[in-house]
Amino acid sequence: MKRILIFLSITFALSWAYVFAVVYPLANSSIFQSSSMMVTLAIGAVMFVPAIGVVLTRLVTQEGFRNCVIKPYPWKQSLPWFLVAWFGPSLLIAFGTVVYFLLFPGDLDPQASSFAALLENQAVSAGMELELPNVVVLAVAQIAMGIFLGPLLNIATTFGEEWGWRGYLMPKLANRMSIIPTLLISGVVWGLWHAPITALGHNYGLDYPGWPVTGVLAMCCFCVVCGIFLSYVTIRTGSCLAAALGHGAINALAGASTIFAVAGVSPFVGPAPTGIIGGCGLILVAAAMLLDLRRREKRGDLKVPEAGAN
Repeated sequence: MKRILIFLSITFALSWAYVFAVVYPLANSSIFQSSSMMVTLAIGAVMFVPAIGVVLTRLVTQEGFRNCVIKPYPWKQSLPWFLVAWFGPSLLIAFGTVVYFLLFPGDLDPQASSFAALLENQAVSAGMELELPNVVVLAVAQIAMGIFLGPLLNIATTFGEEWGWRGYLMPKLANRMSIIPTLLISGVVWGLWHAPITALGHNYGLDYPGWPVTGVLAMCCFCVVCGIFLSYVTIRTGSCLAAALGHGAINALAGASTIFAVAGVSPFVGPAPTGIIGGCGLILVAAAMLLDLRRREKRGDLKVPEAGAN
């Protein structure tokens, strides 16, 4: 437990200090308010901190770097689950999107007008004159790139988080408690870690009742669901690289479902996967994965990778 507390103290302290000292001033600066790119890059940098927390914890506690939960099991065993990590989130996000638009057909915008307006605003902010091709074609191309390349392109930053959450915290907790509280606690911790940027508008915006508390609570629920999926592929492959791919896929496709939505839809409902309906595919599969892990635990054949020393 000592190593867990040291890891969490380092990770939260460094992350929150960086967000409040760097990200908040950038977000509130009149110089950068017209350009969200700088703020987005600044937020992205905090994803490396959990990995830094792992390194510092292993050094401070003299734990060393054995059992890093990076090298996967033999490929015959782990490859199918790497594919699940790569393509599973896309399929589940697509499922939730379809369910949402079936329930709320009035929110569907086949012309992707909001997406077109966003591209035009970005071009104006950059001082460019942009003649847009067919917006629908461009949107489909962006979604396809997110599905096939997004997980790999995002892995540099998502590994920074996943070596900490699924490659260190989750195995450490699993060594001390059963799998259900392990995944619930690690998911809530992950969600609370996001609290400062959630309050800044990340995922849920700013204009909602109960800001920022309801946004933080919703983020904790979302992180529990995603954390179960990412922990499952980590357990099945023995490597947090699978979680990094899955996390990269979620990040790449999280905004895709809103491309064909009218402006003003609720991130708490959908079609984004942060919503309870937009995320229904992830929720259902996470529940099935949790039950499967619990069954394996009861049978005595659940093998959670070890992270460092016990």
